[in-house]
Amino acid sequence: MAMFLLNETHPAVFILLGIPGFENVQCWISIPFCCMYIVAFFGNCFILFIIQSETSLHEPMYFFVSMLSVTDLVLSSSTLPKMLSIFWFDCREIHFEACLTQMFFIHSFTAMESGFFLAMAFDRYVAICKPLRHSSILSNNTVLVMGVSVVFRAVVLFTPHPFIVKSLFFCQTNIIPHTYCEFMAIIKISCGDASVSKDYSLTVASMIGAFDLMCTVASYTLILRTALSLPTREAGAKALSTCTSHICVILVFYSTAVFTFLTHRFGHNIVPQIHITIANIYLLVPPMLNPIIYGIRTKKIRQRIMAIVLFTVE
Repeated sequence: MAMFLLNETHPAVFILLGIPGFENVQCWISIPFCCMYIVAFFGNCFILFIIQSETSLHEPMYFFVSMLSVTDLVLSSSTLPKMLSIFWFDCREIHFEACLTQMFFIHSFTAMESGFFLAMAFDRYVAICKPLRHSSILSNNTVLVMGVSVVFRAVVLFTPHPFIVKSLFFCQTNIIPHTYCEFMAIIKISCGDASVSKDYSLTVASMIGAFDLMCTVASYTLILRTALSLPTREAGAKALSTCTSHICVILVFYSTAVFTFLTHRFGHNIVPQIHITIANIYLLVPPMLNPIIYGIRTKKIRQRIMAIVLFTVE
């Protein structure tokens, strides 16, 4: 175990325990985690390849899907390789600077994912409620501005996190009972009163999540009202069918996100194994499911996949 001098403000390295209490079965736990990462990595790369190579998919909806795929690739790749090295090779050390970098990528790209979900909800709202103005409202420049705004918001709001950790003192331990460098897990092992830092992080996360979720719900409320007002039931069902893939990935993302947030805020009695497992699912399952759901539920992407498969077979 790496040690550090007590007179230093922070250790040279942290020790990631993995999932405390599950040390004897972590090798088995790594199997589904590894499978999820493989699906997430190659699935999102495939989605990006399809959208980039097919000019008919160069539309706002698919541009946002591309942004989401890039976010998923970064998010899963920021956590899984190190996590698997802990489970397989007992490689638990992570340098202080690398830990801060991983922490920043995890929190900022999670915020980006939430922002891109909102952007996609807005795209569906315009496509269904204002179809004649879709191309004028969501021009390529507008899509670019929306994407840059999502990235800018996440970077600005989560850049203070590494500096906050650097300002903390670690006088007792450098052991993080987690599979990755999570801000709250690092805060808990610091010395002194870190309540302000904790409140800042939870406030930023809750504000981003609440704002994006409320705007997304508002968009789909308007979409539902428009769909129900269409002259035929078939037309309404067809309009809503274009939203099903997006609704599925939103439900997966926000259900695990809300649970993780509530455990930090109120769930002090929840055992660490459950909290850490859910935190891992929060970062791994959406990146894995997003390409699957969009590949199956989105007609144009599905048709392109089938064309590639048939061409390969022939």
